[in-house]
Amino acid sequence: MVDDDMLFDDDETPAPAASAQPWEILIVDDEQAVHQVTELVMSDFEFDGRRVHFTHCYSGTEARTRLAEPGQFALILLDVVMESEHAGLELVRYIREELGDRNVRIVLRTGQPGQAPQAVVLKTYDINDYREKTELTHAKLSTVFYSSLRAYRDLMRLERARLGLRRSVDAITQVCDSDNLRHFCSAVLEQASALLGHAAEGICASRLSAYAAARQAGRLQVLAVTPAYAGLQLEESLERLPAPVRAAFVRCMAERADHDGPRYYACYYRTREGNESLLYMSFSEPVPAEGRELLGLFAANVAITYEKLLAREEAQATHSAIIHILGAALESRSAAAGGHVERVGEIAAMLGQAVDMPEGAVRQLRQAAPLHDIGHAGIPDAILNQPGPLDAEQRARMQGHSDIGWHMLSRSQQPVLKLAARIAHEHHERWDGAGYPQGLRGAHISLAARITALADFVDAMVSPRCYRPPHTLQHALDEVREGSGSRFDPALANLLLQNTDYLHNLYRRHPPS
Repeated sequence: MVDDDMLFDDDETPAPAASAQPWEILIVDDEQAVHQVTELVMSDFEFDGRRVHFTHCYSGTEARTRLAEPGQFALILLDVVMESEHAGLELVRYIREELGDRNVRIVLRTGQPGQAPQAVVLKTYDINDYREKTELTHAKLSTVFYSSLRAYRDLMRLERARLGLRRSVDAITQVCDSDNLRHFCSAVLEQASALLGHAAEGICASRLSAYAAARQAGRLQVLAVTPAYAGLQLEESLERLPAPVRAAFVRCMAERADHDGPRYYACYYRTREGNESLLYMSFSEPVPAEGRELLGLFAANVAITYEKLLAREEAQATHSAIIHILGAALESRSAAAGGHVERVGEIAAMLGQAVDMPEGAVRQLRQAAPLHDIGHAGIPDAILNQPGPLDAEQRARMQGHSDIGWHMLSRSQQPVLKLAARIAHEHHERWDGAGYPQGLRGAHISLAARITALADFVDAMVSPRCYRPPHTLQHALDEVREGSGSRFDPALANLLLQNTDYLHNLYRRHPPS
């Protein structure tokens, strides 16, 4: 006789620990003896290092109740004739069609082969094998168990791979939706945890090259953490990280490569400019090889996105700095109080958020609004700083700054500067059409210009001028209320008046000088 172990030797993966979850087997049969013999003969069976656990049902009706939750069992040994001649076949249809469980392996067993001919049953019903009840020897049952469980295992591997791919695509999508580096890193941690479908904790860190970040001197800095590491401060140094994380990051940076263990994964990526990003994830249970491979693919895609986002943030920071310097330079030669352009940008951004502008649009508005008076560059100092009323000629010259600003900025194709050009051109237009230079009315004035007009008016009122002292914030708000519907967009004026706490806090932090 051929030895069963030789017959079913397989190139399986090494056996996991004895605590591995057993294969769940359901026996559905109205004969008690069939249950007893099957469990007795197969009690010591193992496959892939996992033993088997049996659940017993004695009718099709009882099995329906037990199977109400799909995905519990790897293999069902099913009698054909029980409370009715076709109870087993009806249960097969229920499992496959009503429950939609295509993965569980179903082996029909019958003591009356003529009652349900094999050829007809195999053709008509979605079953995986057909056996007679007399086949109750260890060798016969082992054949059924090995073939069924091997097929179930491979199906589940494919299912996990499919779900993993879907989670990977979803994760990358969520990560790429982040519009700044810290949000990006938080999304990476969240999605890396979701990727494998079970809990994980982690830290995302970065080390900019010495050239790119002289102020950090090339130090590693924490950018985002999960709750388990909430005690760490953002921008924490390498020396203060928990020992396992520090050791993993040191090894990553030394080897310039990812590495992993049974319960953690450490990812390393170095950009062309020498900036380094690191990700450490620890898991509550061992991560299988395919899971670590999936994390590696995810990390590689994240790294590419990280590099692009880092470059974009550096460009935006440079852009913002140039705009700020330009606005401050213009402010220094006008009658405006210190910090005026910065505060106008902040108030405009607050109003942009209040009208539900997208985050990117709010960011552009914060950068563009400070350039509303860039046309002052073309106005003589004597007019800008005259400590008294302007005559008609001077007033006409002063009003020309809107056109000057438009011509200065509209030649650029950069979105922020194009927005700033329109703001510069329209921020002295009025809701009732009595403004300048075009006499635009109502919604024909761009939203960004209507917002900036309000922000500019409030800050100009509370700031000292060479020809008058500052007004109180309350006086400025009363003037806004008075001008709602004539000078200002009434909806925006109402939003501003609903956010007086914001304005009080802003002027406490950045008082006009």
